Amino acid sequence: VEFAPWMGISEDDESKIRSLMRERAESRRKRQEQERDVSGNLYRDSQAQELSGTGLSYKIIDGDVELTWATKTETDTKGFIVKRRAAKTNDYDVVASFEDWGPLQSKGKGGGVYRYLDSTAEYRIAEEDSMGNEADVCQCLVEVETEDEQRGAVIAGVGFGVFAILAFVAGVAMDPMNGY
Repeated sequence: VEFAPWMGISEDDESKIRSLMRERAESRRKRQEQERDVSGNLYRDSQAQELSGTGLSYKIIDGDVELTWATKTETDTKGFIVKRRAAKTNDYDVVASFEDWGPLQSKGKGGGVYRYLDSTAEYRIAEEDSMGNEADVCQCLVEVETEDEQRGAVIAGVGFGVFAILAFVAGVAMDPMNGY
């Protein structure tokens, strides 16, 4: 896009604008790639599931993750497939399926509540129908701090507390008016 001379845009500003436009185009392209990686209800409206309470939730139990999701109806559903991926990757691996673990089989037309216990990662739940078609239902990211990370946070907190106390004591000791 060429800018009109009366706008007073220098070549440097024009190059910054072009760079920003390239960044936005790249961002849109990445978002479109992510959307292609999702199917089913998750693609259509992921927030509606969270608001309705049927989305994927989790609890940390002794360092493991308990995934829970619910369905209101299951028409033509054979069961569910639990997938996970490591951070900063796009590849999901199947960790459990209704074919190998009975509790993931469909609970029938009335739906039900499902649970699965695993280690930490990003999870996605997919539903498979009787024709073998797979559709993503919901997903969530689970981050659990390791013991080293927890210890580091405690050390940082204590260090900050000690620094704050020392700063206060130094301020009082160096006060030329002695509190007046």
